[in-house]
Amino acid sequence: MSKNPWKTLNQRSIYRNPWIELEEHEVINPAGNFNLYGKVCFKNQAVGVIPLDEYGNTWLVRQHRYTLGFDTWEIPEGGSPEGEAPEVTAVRELEEETGLIAAHTELLLKIHTSNSVTDEEGFVYLARGLSQGTVSLEETEDITTRKLPLEDAIAMAVAGEITDSLSLAGLLKLAIIGS
Repeated sequence: MSKNPWKTLNQRSIYRNPWIELEEHEVINPAGNFNLYGKVCFKNQAVGVIPLDEYGNTWLVRQHRYTLGFDTWEIPEGGSPEGEAPEVTAVRELEEETGLIAAHTELLLKIHTSNSVTDEEGFVYLARGLSQGTVSLEETEDITTRKLPLEDAIAMAVAGEITDSLSLAGLLKLAIIGS
């Protein structure tokens, strides 16, 4: 592990809401120069889940992402509140968004979603042993669900039809290691 070449002189919170905190850091960078550095601190961890049935099918969700201004196709995902294990969040989000209940989950990967400006961690789980439960969307969600072969979802990722980082990381890892 390399030594940290940055020196923090001061840091302060400049904005806070229930989901994020924006910090401003006064630093000396690796070249020895003064800089202001912004850091977005997420209060939740990002969690996604790839459901996979015994026939090789998966489910994607399409929803409007306010920050982007358009709809995106992605794996079921959400935020893991403080104190909730990411695996519990994965199971909960899967049922809330698709109505699917997973008998088994396994961690597929852990990522840092945009490590130049945020400390957010992301987790992607693979869910198997699926049965039908009840969809229970949050008031901020207007979701369309699509069942499709896993290889079609991977093809969408490769073609650029899926741009969400958790979805891309999880689907492309499955493409490499197999399901």
